[in-house]
Amino acid sequence: MTGKATPQARQAAMDLLREGTVIPAHPLALNADRQLDERRQRALTRYYLDAGSGGLAVGVHTTQFAIREVGLYDRVLSLAAEAAASWTDRTLVMVAGLAGPTAQAVGEAKTAMSLGYHAGLLSLAALKGQGEDALIAHCEQVAAEIPLVGFYLQPAVGGLHLSADFWARFAAIPNVVAIKVAPFNRYRTVDVVRGIVNAGAENKVTLYTGNDDHIILDLVTPFTVMRDGQPVTLRFKGGLLGHWSVWTKGAVEIFERCRAEAAKDAVSAEMLALDSRVTDCNSAFFDVVNDFHGCIAGCHEILRRQGLLEGIWCLDPEEGLSPGQAEELTRVSRLHADLADDDFVRANLPRWLD
Repeated sequence: MTGKATPQARQAAMDLLREGTVIPAHPLALNADRQLDERRQRALTRYYLDAGSGGLAVGVHTTQFAIREVGLYDRVLSLAAEAAASWTDRTLVMVAGLAGPTAQAVGEAKTAMSLGYHAGLLSLAALKGQGEDALIAHCEQVAAEIPLVGFYLQPAVGGLHLSADFWARFAAIPNVVAIKVAPFNRYRTVDVVRGIVNAGAENKVTLYTGNDDHIILDLVTPFTVMRDGQPVTLRFKGGLLGHWSVWTKGAVEIFERCRAEAAKDAVSAEMLALDSRVTDCNSAFFDVVNDFHGCIAGCHEILRRQGLLEGIWCLDPEEGLSPGQAEELTRVSRLHADLADDDFVRANLPRWLD
């Protein structure tokens, strides 16, 4: 997996990306000194693969953008690529998070390609305050280096408000392959769909949900907009989610159920009701009541309780659980135990940590 991927491997990965799959956003395993814990970082990768995920997103928000500031970006990406290649020979979609000003993002894209990653998920947070012409120029330069996945990150954690016109222009960039839609806002989610349709890119750009507050609804809903007086319908084909960094085996099972339901003429009331339960879990994982302050630490805490992580340490000492968040995590773990994968983790943890 490390090193330049073969054309055949890249094509297989792109085919899987277009078909749709489960891509967890990979957390960062640290020890008590806030240094990289490589053993547990590998264990997380092995967990996600054995749980049935179709790929990994590394160097993204859930991995902590600050890995760049402490010189861990290359090592964390390399570690995930090496662990994945040594653990399975099935096709995976490896997505690298890209961030920063244009020179930095282009450099990260080159690094990701050299490590065998198939696509880059581009954060625009560093360009806050710039106009859409500048944003598009930035995206074009990065897309020249790697197949690009757009990222509509919610403003609460650093994202920008982006118009339907921006998404139309973005979707028209030749090497754009997908968009992760994560504004946690139904109006802005529809803006992305409108942009893709207005660009005539519905057969080129694949939709991935990042709306952790409505995962199931995104995956079972036909999104229809009008073009030239005719309806055009798009569907989310997969998910690239921080929420899926925990209880991943259950997430894979839910994803397969969503695909089966979406293929029917009508979605069952049972499936629609499940959306509210998953959203309730996310409210605790992501610390919604405290404006997402503990969104990374909350996922860490679930992984710590399962034994995958030693602690919930983040690179920023100020990041941790909010008051009352631990109790909320206990509540959703009790009420929604059937969505968890504790038994699966318990049975395989020694092998992953080996």
